[in-house]
Amino acid sequence: MSTPTSPWRCLRRRDFALWSGAHLVSGVGTWMQIVAQSLLVLHLTGSPALTGLTASLQAAPGLVLGLLGGAAVDAWPRRLTAGVCQALLGLIALATAGLAAAHLLGVGVLLVLAVLTGIVATVDGPAVALLGNDLVPVEDLPSAIALGSLATSAGRVVGTCLAGIVVAAAGVPAAYAVNGLSFLLVAGAVCVVRPLRHVDAPWRLGGAARDGEGLRAGFRYLTGSRAILGLLLVGGVTAVLGRNYSLAFATLVTGPLHGSAGSFGLVSAVLAVGAVIGALLAGRLRSVAARRVAELALVGAVLQVVAAGSFGVAALLAVALPLAVVESIQDTLTGTILQSRPPAHLRGRVYGAWQTATAGWTLVGPTTFGWLLEAYGARAGLALGGLAIAAVAVAMRFVHLRWPAPAAVATAAA
Repeated sequence: MSTPTSPWRCLRRRDFALWSGAHLVSGVGTWMQIVAQSLLVLHLTGSPALTGLTASLQAAPGLVLGLLGGAAVDAWPRRLTAGVCQALLGLIALATAGLAAAHLLGVGVLLVLAVLTGIVATVDGPAVALLGNDLVPVEDLPSAIALGSLATSAGRVVGTCLAGIVVAAAGVPAAYAVNGLSFLLVAGAVCVVRPLRHVDAPWRLGGAARDGEGLRAGFRYLTGSRAILGLLLVGGVTAVLGRNYSLAFATLVTGPLHGSAGSFGLVSAVLAVGAVIGALLAGRLRSVAARRVAELALVGAVLQVVAAGSFGVAALLAVALPLAVVESIQDTLTGTILQSRPPAHLRGRVYGAWQTATAGWTLVGPTTFGWLLEAYGARAGLALGGLAIAAVAVAMRFVHLRWPAPAAVATAAA
């Protein structure tokens, strides 16, 4: 039987256990499709550039429409919204599978389907996340979010492995079909689960806003909340000047440390293990405070600087593990605050704004960090990024923002 601080305590709720299982299967299907889509575009065009464009077009709506997608989640019944979005994503994947199997799928059609998928995902993301959180008591949110992170990682590993097997045995359309069925599985789970909390839509898209403000309410809450603004600032600077360790550590290992591809593979494995450990530790938390995110960012920045000074792969491995642990805990705390602190009727808009910001960081971060590493070298670039993150974290913690005192999640969500 799980204890009050067990990282698995969210599974005590049958509905959440069912929901998590469905999403694990959906995550496997999603990554199968990601691999299959790359193979399909390469087969149709032979162009890595067009392959990258397909992925970018699917992610672009999150940057442009993220806030509107979150607003839709606040405006429409959450269960209905999540169920319809999952069904639509499933139908798009199945349609793609059918067109590919019939040899009717051209690059133009595939790009249009990628954009449609991205548009639906701008609504689906916050709807599914917030509905899942409504299935557990507020004090179990850290456990639920940490478990979701583990399920995402597991889905990625299993999905990418199965993709090669399924594509080799039955072709690319089969991978799309599996993903389509996995979406329909989640849509079915939406019909079965019963949330502990129900949120009545306080306004309607395109209609008169019952709260009198509509989209402006989301902006006003964001600009008036020191904690949320702090999370955005920390998240942005960390994403742009850190976190891209597949790039930074690859440059460091194969450059100044004179390591091999196998050495970098070992570093990547240690980072993955650290992320799992961090998620399990974060899942034990029953209360969170925004100031802890800044403190964790500072610790991560210091470890990033230490990693830059590593003089051997073994030393880098010793730093990579705690670095991944710290960042995993930071991510879980950030997710818990974003999904519990705003008033219930504004959470979709706040989550949508975060989704937009995240899409921006994803586009800007690798290029900026890559330039930093190229301009100053692997060691100096990694260290400069860490120092910049540390400066922002210190300024936020002690100068620019007066962070709220630690408070239980239940209090923050009130």
